[in-house]
Amino acid sequence: MSFENENIEAIIDSCVAGIESSQKALYKMFFGYGKSICLRYSSNREDAEEVLNDGFMKVFKNIAKYDRSKSFRAWFRTILVNTCIDFYRKKEKITYEYDDVHYEGVFYEESAFDSLAAEDILAMVQRLSVSYRTVFLMYVVDGYSHKEIADQLHINEVTSRTNFLKARNKLQTMIKESYPKNINQPSFNNKLYEN
Repeated sequence: MSFENENIEAIIDSCVAGIESSQKALYKMFFGYGKSICLRYSSNREDAEEVLNDGFMKVFKNIAKYDRSKSFRAWFRTILVNTCIDFYRKKEKITYEYDDVHYEGVFYEESAFDSLAAEDILAMVQRLSVSYRTVFLMYVVDGYSHKEIADQLHINEVTSRTNFLKARNKLQTMIKESYPKNINQPSFNNKLYEN
């Protein structure tokens, strides 16, 4: 069966029916998107590839549970994010920091990020600890609220906010060290991630 010109619904129907060629078509269709998610959440490419493969296995195993009234892309992303979280829970002890302190870091004008390549930003994010990176990405990139993050990671909202603020400050410090000309000292116009 050829899926070259088929739509996503037809591919999903065939995946539910267990047709292997449809699984290959879905894999091919979402491989790049899935890899970009796994690379963000992972410490290195090897981990990202392992998580991506595990994630696709979960997708194929649970595709019959996919709610057709919602976006497949969002469902797929959720599975991959959860797979990344589970991977690092098993691989290393993750600790989330908790405190009520509000952190102030270096703030940047919006133009400070115009010259940064996506690869440079990703490399900095990957240098964060797993706990900081996970909360930061869930909040900034994937749009989870702190309540949703707390529920997902089994932490409280203050802990989510604390880890987000610490991650943001660490990234700001990395940017300051790597790109000192991009800094406009202190400004409250902070493109990098309002909390």
